[in-house]
Amino acid sequence: MSAVDTWGEMVRVEHEQSDRMRGARPTDHWTQYARQFKADPRRTGDVLVERLRTHLSPEDSLLDVGAGGGRLALPLALSCRSVAAVEPSPSMAEVLGETASESGIAVHVVESEWLDAKVEPADVVLCSHVLYVIRDIEPFVRKLETHARRMVLVVMFQAAPQSQLYGLWERIHGEPRHPLPSLPQFREVLDELGMVYEIEELPPDPARGFGSEEEAREMIARRLYVSPGTAAAGRLRSVLDDSLECGEDGTWRIKGTQPLQACIVSWTPR
Repeated sequence: MSAVDTWGEMVRVEHEQSDRMRGARPTDHWTQYARQFKADPRRTGDVLVERLRTHLSPEDSLLDVGAGGGRLALPLALSCRSVAAVEPSPSMAEVLGETASESGIAVHVVESEWLDAKVEPADVVLCSHVLYVIRDIEPFVRKLETHARRMVLVVMFQAAPQSQLYGLWERIHGEPRHPLPSLPQFREVLDELGMVYEIEELPPDPARGFGSEEEAREMIARRLYVSPGTAAAGRLRSVLDDSLECGEDGTWRIKGTQPLQACIVSWTPR
């Protein structure tokens, strides 16, 4: 099986498993999470933002594909000539527009799936933590490249974003979790497509945490597709009794979770 086909099959089986556990797929998956992606565009100390800025010049135009709530698009707009943001989720696009208005930062928002989006090329095209769930990876990546005049930047973890919960999945649902593709599979796709790319490693992100035990239990249940009052909810409650711990910083985490490491994959369009 080719690298492109392997990628698509990993996404297919993960989505099938997720849909089976949660029932009907929501129209906008991000509705209940979008507000968590709101951030101060003028914040300091964000390692990813600062690394991305090294790839931009004040004269550049930037196209952020899958911009979410604008965590990258808005701060980067302060460092380049213009930014266009493509975002298919209505709730995420709403947060992006709201934050842009509050901060007085101009960003052109296009609410659309990437393959359907009608946008002009830009000097730099950015796609951060989006590709894991894209089944048709080849046309998606090729469109990133054809819309970049100077550089494509893809940000991706070495493992899928929810991989820190994979250890709980089988204990709750009685079957192993099918993983989404991540950086190792993306490198194989790029090699197969003939891309010549560079990889820049970022410092590992701390294991994901929660502000309280109640929040931890609620969010983990959502991410594992566990409904209240079900047998799975009872199993999860027992598992978390032994698996949750509060650190010295007051943050609740699952015991033994490892940090996620992000990388910036960059290449020059052909």
